[in-house]
Formats: sequence, C-alpha cells, structure tokens
Amino acid sequence: MPEILSVSSTELAGRREKLRRNRQINIISKIWRTLAITGLAGGLLWFLIQPIWVIKSKKDITVSGNQLFSDEVLQSKIPLSYPQSLWRVEPSRLSASLKQQPGITEATVTRRLFPPGLIVKVSEILPVAITQTPSLEDTNSKNQKPVEGLVDINGVEVTTENFKSIPANKLPSLKLIGDLQQCRPFWKQLYQQVTNSLVKVMEINCQNPTNLILKTELGRVHIGNPTFQLAEKIQLLAKIRRLPDQENMSQIEFIDLTNPESILVQLNHKTVKINSQTP
Repeated sequence: MPEILSVSSTELAGRREKLRRNRQINIISKIWRTLAITGLAGGLLWFLIQPIWVIKSKKDITVSGNQLFSDEVLQSKIPLSYPQSLWRVEPSRLSASLKQQPGITEATVTRRLFPPGLIVKVSEILPVAITQTPSLEDTNSKNQKPVEGLVDINGVEVTTENFKSIPANKLPSLKLIGDLQQCRPFWKQLYQQVTNSLVKVMEINCQNPTNLILKTELGRVHIGNPTFQLAEKIQLLAKIRRLPDQENMSQIEFIDLTNPESILVQLNHKTVKINSQTP
C-alpha cells in the first residue's frame, strides 16, 4: 500500500511539472505572436505612410464608362489638390461631387494601390437629340454659330464644350432648335411621339412656344400649341401620304396641323385640305 501511494505522488509531481512547462511554452508563444503581429502592423503602417502612396497629378486617375465627357474633363472635375496622400482621399465625397455635375447620372470612386491612384467609373446621360440655341451675343449676326449641346429624354442638357471628340455616326440625328427651357415641360412626350411617328422627323423648332414646327421627310409641319392634342397631331402626319397621286409632294411648302380637325397642305400653287376623319 505505501508503494502505491509513493508511485502516485511521483506521477502527480511529474504531471504538475509538465503542466508548468506547457504553461510557460504557451505564454512564450503568445508573447512571440503578439510581437510578430505588432511588428507586422508597424511594418505595414510604415510601408503605407511612405511617400510612394501619393497621387501626384490628374494622370493618376483612371476614368471609365465615359462616352461624352473626355477623361481630362472628368479628371478636372474631381476636387483634389496635388500631390495628395492616397489615404487622405475620401472616395464617397468625390463620388458625391461627381454626381452633382451636369450630365453625370452615377459615379463611383475607389482607391488603387498599384500604382497609387484612383479609379473613377461614371454613367452619363443618354443623348437623344442635338440642341442648337443661337448665341445671345450674335443674335443679330447673319454669321452666327449656334451654341450646341446634347439633351436626353428627360430634358437634361450638356454643352458640347465638355465633350471629347465624338464620331458623327454616334451623335443623335434629331435636332432641337431654340431654347430648351421653353419645350422642357412637354419634351419627353414630344420626343416619344416623334420617334414613334410613321413620318420621319429630322428637326424640332420650338423658338415660338405657341407654334411648334417640325422638319419632316414631307416638309415643314406647323403643330401649333404643343400642349394641345400633340399625340393626335403627330399621328395625323400619316394622312399626308394619302395626297392625290397628281399632287407633287416636292411642291409642299408647309403642312398646317394647328387645327387637328382639318389638315391644310400648302403647295407652291394651291392649298389642299384633308379631312382628318377620312380613313
């Protein structure tokens, strides 16, 4: 019996010593891990604050998604002073600033580590027409050049001075003449009706808000007040195709649709009246 107790005491003492060594090893391991993590964090912090993490100029900003605005224009609209620490940049603030620019519908800004810089992605207006407004300075000049811009279906306009060079085949074919402000209240409806018309419309003139004039494949068309039965008037254009065969369509001076109940077609030599109720 005494031998068994002696052996048990020896084993317990060995176990206690083993546990003590394990605790020491664990403590030393934790200390080393803490030192390693602290060293790595400190090294990373030192690495990040080095002068290489600096946006030196606008050329360090990469722009994508733009079709109308040039890279240079968008880079110039980002409110940054150079050189600028990459880590002091607030991407959300820059994104909000870009979205305030005319013609920009969406914008995101993110940091780029290698090489240090910014990545800017934008969405722009989708232009549906070219706007032409006579310059106020040259209103009385015969050689005046109209101020041109682009407008989307919602009436958002951007002047051409902000655009990069755009191939002619990518520009809208429809032209809007006059002050966009005057036709903006009915622009969306007008554009939808014009694009759905069976008669091609090349130009919309809203210089006189009481008499909208369309340039069509049939000739000039006087719509009158665009807020009065606009859809019906545009649909009536198809009836002009039913002019008597003896009438020469090239002789049309203008078409009067101001009264949708009675279509008047002014030819060089006479006026033809078409009943709008005729099938």
